[in-house]
Amino acid sequence: MSNYNQHVWNTGSTVDNGGHVKSIAEITALPLEERDESYQLVIRADGSDATLTASTCLGLLRGLTTFGQIWYQYGDWIYTTEAPFHILDEPKYKWRGLLLDTARNFFSVNDLKRTISAMELSKMNMFHWHIVDSQSFPLVLPEFPELAEYGAYSPTKRYSTEDFDEVIAYAAARGVDVLLEIDVPGHTAVIHKSHPEYVACFEASPWAKYAAEPPAGQLRLTEHKVILFVQDLFRAAISRLPGKYFSTGGDEINKNCYTEDPVVQYTLKRTGQTLDQAIAKFTNRTHQTLFDNGKIPVVWQEMILDHGDLGLKKETIVLVWVASSHAKKVAKTGHRIVHAPSNYFYLDCGQGPWIGNIPDGHSWCDPFKHWQRAYSFDPLADLTPSEAKLVLGGQQLLWTEQSDPLNLDSILWPRAAASAEIFWTGPDHPLGGPLNGTEAMPRLQDLRYRLVQRGIAAHALQPEYCAVRPYTCN
Repeated sequence: MSNYNQHVWNTGSTVDNGGHVKSIAEITALPLEERDESYQLVIRADGSDATLTASTCLGLLRGLTTFGQIWYQYGDWIYTTEAPFHILDEPKYKWRGLLLDTARNFFSVNDLKRTISAMELSKMNMFHWHIVDSQSFPLVLPEFPELAEYGAYSPTKRYSTEDFDEVIAYAAARGVDVLLEIDVPGHTAVIHKSHPEYVACFEASPWAKYAAEPPAGQLRLTEHKVILFVQDLFRAAISRLPGKYFSTGGDEINKNCYTEDPVVQYTLKRTGQTLDQAIAKFTNRTHQTLFDNGKIPVVWQEMILDHGDLGLKKETIVLVWVASSHAKKVAKTGHRIVHAPSNYFYLDCGQGPWIGNIPDGHSWCDPFKHWQRAYSFDPLADLTPSEAKLVLGGQQLLWTEQSDPLNLDSILWPRAAASAEIFWTGPDHPLGGPLNGTEAMPRLQDLRYRLVQRGIAAHALQPEYCAVRPYTCN
């Protein structure tokens, strides 16, 4: 069966008035609702030419990925275990993502590109790059060179503008949009190193009173000069992003930090504002900078659920992370949501505490989130039909307190691909009934071996005896 040829057709729905066919990168930069990833693939049993048809280059890419996954090689033979195929395929959800934190520990450009390649093979399309945090600021911005100069772990642990552009272009060519995140006003202690006047409660002790994790420090969000700084910071960051989305974070704001900061308290009393009113002013003014530049803000759920009605525009997208049950609370506000629940999709859970001197401790989100747990997630659970329409998709997440380049591949893959299938297929199996982990296992095994062949150190799911004998070890 090694004599297959393939005819590839683009039916041209993304041809502009000048006859230009939009590239994969150009389509990937469009708003989610305008990206067409559908394709039709026909492989006949008689060995005659296969045909792949799509309306966009992005659809052709997804179809070529499927085509490649149908074939196996044994010696000089390339074969498929079954035929014919007539596949009509498109994703159920437009957002199929993966978050990687590069602030707790640094990852090279090659690490990022390898991760994006694995995403492409899994048909994931949103790389959520949590690029900076309280621990380090590795992003070099020409407008703010001091942030990385003082905030990166070392000169070798920075992303230059060339590095950044390389990652963005590499992802775009593979149908992966980059959602950059600069989390404010919390998670910003590192800015104190270059702008101490902008940060409250820097390295305050005990850290647990003032921050979710060390070091403590939050932007003085009440100050006009801080708002202007963040607006300029956002402008600088988004100027290099072709896509439509940018995350401003907004999670884990610590009130003790502000209650005990004399600068914040003085301004609150002088203006007669409450802290939540100050959060609303800070967030809406910085978000307006994004809207004015054609970007859509993405926030963590606290911006909707924890500070009253901040008046955020309905276009703002909300990441639901604390627990899957909170999706309904967010959906009731009318905001579009992305599922990122820690009780299903956090890949860092279950490794024990990373804080020292806790011999009997656990990670806060125990237990370990194995792939079958992630695969059991229902994106429509407890949602009404109208609320279900607000679900854009979902993503798995790796916070890297206990990860670095040495274990990156094995902690991500193939587990992260579990959500990729959920949000491509939807909660229902194409042949009827809910998705089934037993039925999915051989596909994930197959993907794992293909990842390894591409130099990605995905961890084993089972003994090889089981892997080559599907369903034997159920």
